[in-house]
Amino acid sequence: MAVEITIGVQNQARELVVESDQAPDEIAAAVAAALDGGPTLTLVDVRGRRVIVPTAVLGYVEIGTDVQRKVGFSSL
Repeated sequence: MAVEITIGVQNQARELVVESDQAPDEIAAAVAAALDGGPTLTLVDVRGRRVIVPTAVLGYVEIGTDVQRKVGFSSL
């Protein structure tokens, strides 16, 4: 299952939204390491692409819950 990560960047109107297969605790550890003096926050999305954001421009990072994709039809 993928986790949705929303990253707010200073002086930008749009957010970065990344879906990652990493565990939420791993993502939180990467964010904490970046904020503790790391030059960048590096995440890997579900397709294997790297997203690199300089820590100097981070506004916020929101780590969502697991995202399940719905397939098929269902009655509500």
